[in-house]
Amino acid sequence: MMLRTCRVLCSQAGPSAGGWQPLSFDGGAFHLKGTGELTRALLVLRLCAWPPLVTHGLALQAWSQRLLGSRLSGALLRASIYGQFVAGETAEEVKGCVQQLQTLGLRPLLAVPTEEEPDSAVKTGEAWYEGNFSAMLRCVDLSRGLLETPGPTGNILMQLKVTALTSARLCKELTSWIRKPGASLELSPERLAEAMDSGRDLQVSCLNAEQNQHLRASLSRLHRVVKHARAQHVRLLVDAEYTFLNPALSLLVDALAMRWNSPGEGGPWVWNTYQAYLKDTHERLRRAAEAADRAGLAFGVKLVRGAYLDKEREVARHHGTEDPTQPDYEATSQSYSRCLELMLTQVSHRGPMCHLMVASHNEESVRQATKRAGRLCRV
Repeated sequence: MMLRTCRVLCSQAGPSAGGWQPLSFDGGAFHLKGTGELTRALLVLRLCAWPPLVTHGLALQAWSQRLLGSRLSGALLRASIYGQFVAGETAEEVKGCVQQLQTLGLRPLLAVPTEEEPDSAVKTGEAWYEGNFSAMLRCVDLSRGLLETPGPTGNILMQLKVTALTSARLCKELTSWIRKPGASLELSPERLAEAMDSGRDLQVSCLNAEQNQHLRASLSRLHRVVKHARAQHVRLLVDAEYTFLNPALSLLVDALAMRWNSPGEGGPWVWNTYQAYLKDTHERLRRAAEAADRAGLAFGVKLVRGAYLDKEREVARHHGTEDPTQPDYEATSQSYSRCLELMLTQVSHRGPMCHLMVASHNEESVRQATKRAGRLCRV
C-alpha cells in the first residue's frame, strides 16, 4: 500500500486568535527518524537519481532474484527502496506508520499503486480490472479505518488511478475522439453520468462492440468505487497521467463529479489532478473552475508539478508534435504559482464548495500557499 502524507492547512472556524503562524522548515519533520532511516532515505534518493538504475531497474530486479533467490532479494528490496516508499504489507503495518506520522500533524493519503501503461500487453477480459476494483474497495475501508474520527475539515483522502480500472488503450481512443473538432455529444459528461447512475446500456458510435462493453464495465467500476467511498466518507483524488490519456480521464472525472459533487453531497468527493508542468494547465484549470461554479458543483483539485516529463517529450519528438511541457524548471514554478493563486482565490470565494491540495515538495510553493491562505483568512 502506497502512502503519501498531507498537512491540513485550512480551518472552517477561520484564523486562530493568535494569528497565522508561518510554517517552519527547520527539519523538525525528521525528529522521529533514526539515523538508519535517514541514511536509507539519502541512499534511496541517490539511487533513484542514478540513470542506469532508473533505466534498467526491472532487469536488475529480475537479475537479483535469479542470483540471490526470491526470499533474499525480497528482503533486500524491503530494506531499501520498497521500505522507503511503501507504508506496509498489512493493515497493521500501515496503521503503525500512520500513527507515527500523526504525531507530526501529518495525515495519510493512501493509494493502490496500480496503473496500466498504454503500451503494455493487452488484458483479456475484465478480471485484471475487477481485481484492482476489489483492491480499491479495501483501500477505501483502510483509509476510513485509519481516521475513524475525522479532523476539523472532515477530510479522509485516497488517491485513485483510473487506468487501474479501465484500459489505457480505451482512454487513448476516447482522447483521440474528444480532441477532434465538433466532438460527438455521445461523449458528454452528462451522458456518461446518466449511464453510471441508471445502469442503462450505453453505446458510443466511435467505439466497437468490445470497446463499448469495456467502457460500460469501467463506468460501473468507477461508480461503485465512488459510491463506496462516499458511504465511508473518503474523498477520492483522481491522478492525472499522460497528456494522450488526460482528456479521457477528465471526461470520466467530470461525469463522476456531476453525480457526487452536487451541493447536497457535502463538498467534492471526486477531485481531479492538474499538472503545472504542462503549458495549458492554467487555462484548463480556469475553465474547469468556472464550469463547476456555473453548474453549482463542488470542485476539488490536487495541484502537482508533474511526473512524466521525459515520456511526454519523447512522445512529442516521436510524433513530431509540439512539446506540451514547460521549457524549464523556472517556467514550471511560475505555472505552479499562477495555478496556486487561481485556486486559492477560488477557495476564498466558494468556501467549502472548493477544496485544494497543494501537492508539492517545493518549499517556496508551500510558503506561498500558507502565506496567501493566511492573508485570505484575515480578509
